[in-house]
Amino acid sequence: MTISVLLVDDQALVRAGFRALLARAKTLAVVGEAATGEEAIDQAIRLRPDVVLMDIRMPGMHGIDATRHILSQLPATKVIILTTFDTDENVFDALRAGASGFLTKEVDLAELRRAVEVVAAGEALLSPSVTRRVVERFAHRPRPAATLHALTTRESEVVRLVATGLSNDEIAAALVISPLTVKTHITRAITKLGVRDRVQLVILAYEHGLVSPAPTDT
Repeated sequence: MTISVLLVDDQALVRAGFRALLARAKTLAVVGEAATGEEAIDQAIRLRPDVVLMDIRMPGMHGIDATRHILSQLPATKVIILTTFDTDENVFDALRAGASGFLTKEVDLAELRRAVEVVAAGEALLSPSVTRRVVERFAHRPRPAATLHALTTRESEVVRLVATGLSNDEIAAALVISPLTVKTHITRAITKLGVRDRVQLVILAYEHGLVSPAPTDT
């Protein structure tokens, strides 16, 4: 199946570069482009793409606001944030708005294709590890973990391991259970906590103190 992609960036050369990359991947197809957040919303509603590659900083509406608007009307559409710098604190706000991950604009074809395919399949892009660094750096101060009380002990353990960046297979190996069981625990945790996907599950884990941000180097 071909995955439809909407490109959103205020720079025409950037859009052209991504279009050229995507044209080399047979499973991906660019169905539209937008240069502003407002255009992105209009194009997304009209085209209903599987995935939106969304710039953050654009004239007019911010990419984060555009992401929030698109996902409120098209919950099946996935958004991947594009950023020039992997430490951009706006990325964290974008993840909170419902984005399924992010990529730097220096991404190569293999990484781009994998990212689009991963989020289109309903997963969240927690790799490369730079995503975890952003979440760790910009997570809010831990709050009382009342929200997490709905989880079983095993579900909490799985969520904690997800938040450390482990894959389902790695979690399965650590807990000596099957990857399918891990996926079931994650799905139940997402449902109980009312979050959108794996990325927001990680954010919630940091916000509520289930996992503490790693200390930064000095």
